[in-house]
Amino acid sequence: MMSAAPTPAAGKGRTYVVEHMEPEMGAWSTLEYVAISTECAVSWSDFYLTSVPASLAGGLPEPLLRHLDSPLKVTSTEVTCLPGIDSQRVCLLDPHAETELAPGDAGSFDCFVFGGILGDDPPRDRTAELRKYGYQRRHLGKLQMTTDTAVRVTRMVIEDQRLLDSIPYIDFPELKLNEHETTQMPFRYVKGDNGEPFMPKGMLDLIKQDSDKSFDDFF
Repeated sequence: MMSAAPTPAAGKGRTYVVEHMEPEMGAWSTLEYVAISTECAVSWSDFYLTSVPASLAGGLPEPLLRHLDSPLKVTSTEVTCLPGIDSQRVCLLDPHAETELAPGDAGSFDCFVFGGILGDDPPRDRTAELRKYGYQRRHLGKLQMTTDTAVRVTRMVIEDQRLLDSIPYIDFPELKLNEHETTQMPFRYVKGDNGEPFMPKGMLDLIKQDSDKSFDDFF
C-alpha cells in the first residue's frame, strides 16, 4: 500500500532530476515523466528533466507539455548546469553503488539524480555516463526498476522515511493482455493500494497496444 502524502515540510526543497539519455521522447518515457511530475507536485518537490535534445524543444509529446507548468522543468543542459544545486548535496542513484539509500540520507542530500531510462532489459548500465560528475552514490537494491519507480522509491525513503525493505514491492509482475495472453514485466514495482504494480496512468494500455514489440521498442 502506498504511504500517505508527506507534509509540505517533508518534500519542500527536494529536487529530483532525470537526465534524459535518449535521442527521442518515446511514449513509455513520456508516461513515466508525467507520473514523476504529478507525484512531485503532491510532495512540493521540484522535478527537472535535463539533457533533452534541443531538437525536441518544440516537439515534446502533448501529455508531457501539459505538465510544463507543474514542477516539471525541461532543459537541454545537463544536471551540472542547474542553478542553485550544491554538488556536495547531490545523490546519484546508481545500481552499482556500494551503499543503499536510507532515511538518514535525507539530512545529507537535497537533490537526487537518475539516469533515464533506468529500466532497460537487459540492463545496459547507462548510469555509468553520470558517474563522471563525481556525485555521492546510493543504490535502491539489486533489481531493475523503471525510472518512475526509482524516483517513487527514493521519495518514499527520503520524504516518508521508509526503509527500502519496508516498502511493498511486486517483482516481475505478469500482466494480462487479453483473454489468452499475458506478459511478464522484467522490473520491480511498488505495490499500489489495489495490490497491483504501481504504474503510470495509461501504461497498461500502452503495453497491451505494443505487446508484439520488444521492450527496446518502448524506449
